[in-house]
Amino acid sequence: MPVLNRIAEFSDDMTAWRRHLHRHPELGFDCFGTAAFVAERLRAFGVDEIHDGIGKSGLVAIIEGQGPGPTIGLRADMDALPMEEATDLDYASTVPGRMHACGHDGHTTMLLGAARYLAETRNFAGRVALIFQPAEENGGGGQAMVQDGMMDRFAITRVFAMHNSPGLPVGMMNTTPGPIMAAVDTFEIHVQGRGGHGAMPHLTADPIVAAVAVVNAIQTISSRNHYALDDLAISVTQIHAGSADNIVPDTAYVCGTVRTFAPHVRDMVRRRMTQICEGQAAAYDVTIRLDYVPGYPATVNDPDQTAFAVQVAQEIVGPDNISGEAGREMGAEDFSYMLNERPGCYLFIGQGDTASVHHPAYDFNDAISPIGASFLARLVERAQPVAR
Repeated sequence: MPVLNRIAEFSDDMTAWRRHLHRHPELGFDCFGTAAFVAERLRAFGVDEIHDGIGKSGLVAIIEGQGPGPTIGLRADMDALPMEEATDLDYASTVPGRMHACGHDGHTTMLLGAARYLAETRNFAGRVALIFQPAEENGGGGQAMVQDGMMDRFAITRVFAMHNSPGLPVGMMNTTPGPIMAAVDTFEIHVQGRGGHGAMPHLTADPIVAAVAVVNAIQTISSRNHYALDDLAISVTQIHAGSADNIVPDTAYVCGTVRTFAPHVRDMVRRRMTQICEGQAAAYDVTIRLDYVPGYPATVNDPDQTAFAVQVAQEIVGPDNISGEAGREMGAEDFSYMLNERPGCYLFIGQGDTASVHHPAYDFNDAISPIGASFLARLVERAQPVAR
């Protein structure tokens, strides 16, 4: 079964919605305009309930099916990125320094398309909870919505989400059971030394030398402290120090990111990084403060729900265009907080040969909106069929 006919009929409307959202990007939890646009569309579709202000600017809409049954959750993220767009499209961002460079405008559109179809047909039992989430990129909007009691309040029993994937051909989807995206932590290392004249380094406690030693030692965590078959990525992404060629500065700053899947690996990295900072502080006669900030947990798909999602995807894109064992990647996703609360599945849908996400030339491919909306709609119908 290809794209659902009714969804294909209003695909031009979906393109218009998506391009409106693309022109008006919002950041983090400040997605009130986007949420208002979504709510306006949902009212026009005739959904039964709209609840706003969840996770600050998040929104949950309810569509009642035919007869009693559980509630299935479908989630889309709404926020954009703080970067300049470089596309020259006639629907490019109208807000300087903001753009939808990750396709969340498209994710929102796909869920809106599914909502319109489901509100019209209601060919399912129980209820569907449409989850429109802010602040995926950095703020933890998924966690905020969960902490606001969303899962219990709406009695959500399982939950699903999807993300576009540049480089994956249009009409293809993939996922994997178990961990699919990594946990992400951030570290900041503040080195306090004793500055002085570059010609008299013996009178200083050089924070640059200490910072470089810390960075070099951090590289050994991956190579010498963890089991080679456990996935781990540690990247130092910033080093800042100094102001002139003849001044040894007082301070240096190092920061970066840690990506893991297993909790014991995550704990080991933090422990070793603490030991390294303490040791290098003593070795170079400086003070070092490590600020290690845990971020999103790993995104872990429920095996049974993943197998179910793969079956549904086969109906929409065909058996040859869905991989249910695609492997995992080191990116992170705060849908993980919802999967920690309820079983479910996170999937990727092919965007085609386009610029990568988080690139100034990126643009969501409107051709995949009907495919994604059809998958989400069919997911509900297959999960909660009407008793005959």
